[in-house]
Amino acid sequence: QVQLVESGGGLVQPGGSLRLSCAASGIIFSIYVMGWYRQAPGKQRELVAAITSGGSTNYADSVKGRFTISRDNAKNTVFLQMNSLKPEDTAVYLCKARRGIHNSWGQGTQVTVSS
Repeated sequence: QVQLVESGGGLVQPGGSLRLSCAASGIIFSIYVMGWYRQAPGKQRELVAAITSGGSTNYADSVKGRFTISRDNAKNTVFLQMNSLKPEDTAVYLCKARRGIHNSWGQGTQVTVSS
């Protein structure tokens, strides 16, 4: 059974930083594409960043230069380093594991950027 558990969210002031983690179990982590998505109230879920099994990354335009996705296959964990946070980054951040047509989601972690 696939399980994805996110952590690291919280309340941060504009300009601050947070590091999200997503620990995976029940999958051969190293062969999965891992992604971070976010969903703000009243808005559609959107891709923030993704990383392939080979380490290639892609980012939403809104976070390029501020967020960095990385993975540690030995620890079955994917990270999202978020710097220069803005109020518009406020959302629930969710982790997704994808291989082919198979997708698994975590429960999410709340990130609130506010002064």
